[in-house]
Amino acid sequence: MASMGGNFYKNCETQYKISKHNLLALIVTVKNLLVLLAFSGSIGMTLVILGCALPQYEVWWPFFVVLFYILAPIPTIIARRYTEDPASSSNPCLELAIFITIGFVVSSFALPIVLARAPDENPVIHWGACYLTLAGNVIVYLTLVGFFVTFEQDDVDYNMW
Repeated sequence: MASMGGNFYKNCETQYKISKHNLLALIVTVKNLLVLLAFSGSIGMTLVILGCALPQYEVWWPFFVVLFYILAPIPTIIARRYTEDPASSSNPCLELAIFITIGFVVSSFALPIVLARAPDENPVIHWGACYLTLAGNVIVYLTLVGFFVTFEQDDVDYNMW
């Protein structure tokens, strides 16, 4: 019976070391999150550029989605800056900013689809370029959400705003 208790204690100690190691890994992950977000943003932009520059496409019209990447976070950043109580459940300024941001995001997904469908006989871009641009959109917008989540936390050193 005593040896059983000793084994139980050793198992708990091993589990504590593992959880302590997981905490260390979490801290390292938080420190490297900014690097990971920068890497994912560059992958997204690479997909958009590939959708424009590959020899079978050679049309730079899908690159206009970069304008939406620049414009999309601006209303939310401005609204968060001038909001007195960001924890409140109803804030018309922030809701309007989110609405405008969603308009930019939907437009960046709609632009390559419209370019690939119109005109019917000879579309402006090929469907392959459209798919590459849409994949780049998904990655870039997930990166932007990651930046907002990272900078929103008060306990992270990256919060300079």
